[in-house]
Amino acid sequence: MSSVSKGARKVTDSLHQAGFSAELVGGCVRDLLLGERPKDFDVVTDASPEEVRQVFPRSRMVGRRFRIVHVRMGREMIEVSTYRAGVDSESESGEGTHSHLGRILRDNVFGTREEDVFRRDFTVNALYYDTSSNTLMDYVDGFSDIRAGRLCFIGDPAQRINEDPVRMLRAVRFKAKLDLDLESGVEQIFRDQAYLLRHVPPARLFDEVLKLFHSGYAVAAFGLLRSFGLFAELFPEAQRSYGDADLDPQRGLVLQGLQNTDRRIDQGKPVIAAFLFACIFWRAVRRQCDRHEGKRKNSPQLLQHSAFEVLGRENQRVMIPRRVSTAVVEIWELQSRLETRRPRTVQRLLENRRFRAAYDFLLLRAKAGEVSSELARWWTEIQERDGPDRQAMIKGLDGDRAPRNRRRRARRSRPATGNAR
Repeated sequence: MSSVSKGARKVTDSLHQAGFSAELVGGCVRDLLLGERPKDFDVVTDASPEEVRQVFPRSRMVGRRFRIVHVRMGREMIEVSTYRAGVDSESESGEGTHSHLGRILRDNVFGTREEDVFRRDFTVNALYYDTSSNTLMDYVDGFSDIRAGRLCFIGDPAQRINEDPVRMLRAVRFKAKLDLDLESGVEQIFRDQAYLLRHVPPARLFDEVLKLFHSGYAVAAFGLLRSFGLFAELFPEAQRSYGDADLDPQRGLVLQGLQNTDRRIDQGKPVIAAFLFACIFWRAVRRQCDRHEGKRKNSPQLLQHSAFEVLGRENQRVMIPRRVSTAVVEIWELQSRLETRRPRTVQRLLENRRFRAAYDFLLLRAKAGEVSSELARWWTEIQERDGPDRQAMIKGLDGDRAPRNRRRRARRSRPATGNAR
């Protein structure tokens, strides 16, 4: 496999020279066999984390549930883990522990490669590749499943999901990205056990959600999540707020936002989590605003209050870090300023650090029919202008407002009519 990175080869070679076994494992081997270029490389070894650190003194040990070692090779970060023992094994220190529901809580019990393979989730992710001997080790017929385009759990799917419900999200990601067929009966198991996601730490679910939607296949993943009942467990309030228009592939803001994300990833452009969550929760926040009777529906204060109410409740399911939620609210708050187009603030808006994300969001709203397409075109055009041309466009806004201002002054100066009290 000539596509193996130099860093990954150097890590395995160094461990071999130190007297340990070491192979590439998991997604990188799967992607190599599928002709894809792996995003990163994982190494597995019989060396303990402490022994790995002795081989690579400048490495860093991370993880609590399962300790792994990050080894930096130039710009690459290679993740090195130790073979894990079977789920029933217990160390004298009691580090291999489970919840009363059978869920794995801590997992630092080390074992052999033959044991390690049965701790992995899917057969296509359980292939071991020895770079030194160019040998592929397959204990669970994963190679056949790759060739057949199947995604099969190792062991009983219901039990494996109970051990770690996040495996359902991983299955969705692999199916969306690799277009694999799920083994028979698994889709119904997902629907029956979707509620188990409520027992996963919300912070962990945030990481998994980003992997799902920033994989370049967000639209496909979204459809699968909704089909299996998983989206409603992750984002219950957002799910309840959607109407048919929001999910229209041609104009719906949610699907258009996901398509925008997929397109940017395909073009090698950066994406931010805040834009993703701004699309997912916009309708829920607008509905929250509508519940506050007697208040101005478009006031910045009401929008901010409603946003933090919705996102605060969501944190009980998926913990959105404050740095992300703050950016989400900023994108939403900028919408009214983009709509108003006050001449004195246009230049400052163009220089605002959230302008680009807010502008992209405005384009989605225009396509969904929430704001005029003329407004979206104006903001597109002014970014292409500079100097006198830009100033002329801004001054043109004063001309547009003059007739309205004159009418407003006329109404104020008109004498009162009717009976005085």
